[in-house]
Amino acid sequence: MIQFDAVHKRFPNGTTAVHDLTLEMPQGGVTVLVGSSGCGKTTTLRMINRMVEPTSGTIRVGGRDVTRQDAAELRRSIGYVIQQAGLFPHRTVLDNIATVPLLLGQSRRRARARAAELLETVGLAPEAGKRYPHQLSGGQQQRVGVARALAADPPVLLMDEPFGAVDPVVRTQLQDELLRLQDELSKTIVFVTHDIDEAVRLGDQIAVFRTGGHLVQCAPPADLLARPADDFVADFLGAERGLKLLSLKTLADVPQGPAPQGGTWALVLDAQGRPLHWASKDTEVPVRPLTDGDSLLSALNESVASPTGLIARVDADGTLTGVSSRDDIHEHAGRAHAEVRVVA
Repeated sequence: MIQFDAVHKRFPNGTTAVHDLTLEMPQGGVTVLVGSSGCGKTTTLRMINRMVEPTSGTIRVGGRDVTRQDAAELRRSIGYVIQQAGLFPHRTVLDNIATVPLLLGQSRRRARARAAELLETVGLAPEAGKRYPHQLSGGQQQRVGVARALAADPPVLLMDEPFGAVDPVVRTQLQDELLRLQDELSKTIVFVTHDIDEAVRLGDQIAVFRTGGHLVQCAPPADLLARPADDFVADFLGAERGLKLLSLKTLADVPQGPAPQGGTWALVLDAQGRPLHWASKDTEVPVRPLTDGDSLLSALNESVASPTGLIARVDADGTLTGVSSRDDIHEHAGRAHAEVRVVA
């Protein structure tokens, strides 16, 4: 756990970057810091590893006051990922990843072996280890940056807009990779972004800052979207926060029944009982089957695309479990929209 207790940061020019911040970042969870430029989110992140020193207050990581620890040792125990990866251009990818283990006294052989393992962990081929950063794409460089931050197996990972410099498709892929890694590793992650969609997708809790370093609200994404604290938070979340909330609600509670037999359209399955397409007399329409874990927003989109208004539901193996109607999906989506509070 990371704890901020009445932390204040004022720079020599008199600017207050962080104002009286009290906040808990749970162990094994992802806390996302959001807000406009100059609101103190990066300063907050950088105070955790003492790249910025607080003016007053206490910051504890795992119960230990960071100001009572050697700064260099503290930083080596905390992973740090920045935008555009910040890799050493004159070192190979493998040696970039091995940097911190070598600083911690591991042998070169052991450090490079650990680096090779992490290449696979972040989804890169072994041969990438022999290349130099300039020979990789932006997305690949960011994966290397994450691997380097994980090399010493730190309990805490700080990520300062790590995916901000890549195109939207690669950004989504990197977000997927981070979610996969977090599911495996359960690190305590502090993630800075200005993109609220990214925050909603990645965060277990989201802390919204306003200019002057004031924390306005910290809550799980669904609670934040449904009940913003004030107009500032509601405006920051955007006019489509109801749709964002639907992206967090799953299909699990939507009823399903057997696929219809006869009629104009039939649901065609393969030999293993997996949905292939809707078929009529002379037309086939592809099916995108959904699981209980898929979102209501995905279900609404699929029900609109379906010629029957039905969506195919499948289990983890892709086998059909039933179908859900557009009306039932709309009913559950309506309940989710009803949770969204209008800020007066």
